[in-house]
Amino acid sequence: MYEISTDIFTQLHIDVARNATDDFNLFHDSKHWHKIKDNPFQGPITLGFQLESLVEGKLTVFRREADEQALIIEHKLNFSNYQFSFANAIKAGQFVEVEIKSSQFKRQPSPMLSNRIMVKSDNNLALLGFKKETTEPLYLANPCFPDWGDLRRQTDRGNLSGGYFLKRKFMTTSNAKNFLCGSLRDQTEFFDELQDKVIFPEMFPCALLSSALLEKAQKKAHDFEKNPMVYTSHKISIDRRLLSELKSNDALHILIKPADNSAEHDFGEASATALDYECYGMVSNNALLFRALISLAPLELILQSLG
Repeated sequence: MYEISTDIFTQLHIDVARNATDDFNLFHDSKHWHKIKDNPFQGPITLGFQLESLVEGKLTVFRREADEQALIIEHKLNFSNYQFSFANAIKAGQFVEVEIKSSQFKRQPSPMLSNRIMVKSDNNLALLGFKKETTEPLYLANPCFPDWGDLRRQTDRGNLSGGYFLKRKFMTTSNAKNFLCGSLRDQTEFFDELQDKVIFPEMFPCALLSSALLEKAQKKAHDFEKNPMVYTSHKISIDRRLLSELKSNDALHILIKPADNSAEHDFGEASATALDYECYGMVSNNALLFRALISLAPLELILQSLG
């Protein structure tokens, strides 16, 4: 069994998603995209996390129709893992095709339910990767953090021991609803005030990473016009048990540091070198909600590779 569906993002969807996540990247700005040096896209493009949220929604329907939720519960597949490589940008008005390949379930060496995902725009590959349900996180499984104490007492947009940058966000239902709408998803499946239903979608807290990365770069006086950066890949693991416990206005502490192979090339550097970041999202009592390996590259480097 596999599924193909087609949708269209408008500029309004892009604006709603970027406003819901405080993403001020010029690539998505309908007024200022032209300020980016050598911008090849000739207009604003969709957000990476916005596309991944669309995929999350399609997979939720796929799992429901395939009756796979019982399998997830039986084998305690409590972690959602996303792995995507970005091949091309998607602009407003373009057809977006999401293709989900048949589910593959393996019991050994540990239970795993996985699907291959392909996203195309006007028949051009835009996103390629996997969604995997596992018993343990696939990425950054064993981080070692210094003892920071209560992260609520740490300074927002401050630097912590261990080389981490801290950005504090809050899990607001209004922003989550808008993010869902911007991702072409039905908010009523997650939120209903009359029934006191609050269920945050998996990709929403992860999407707040973009603004955290941007603020980290802004603090280092990065020039977003002359040295634009683009995502090349995302590897994300989310603990669904912790996600299910989140309530409106809960604090989310986002921690970011360059990966070991990128320690000498921080985001604010103008050097045309690809960068990898370890990113973590912590909630109450410093519980680890998500972990992510985010890879970025200067637009200049991408253009060079395209010749």
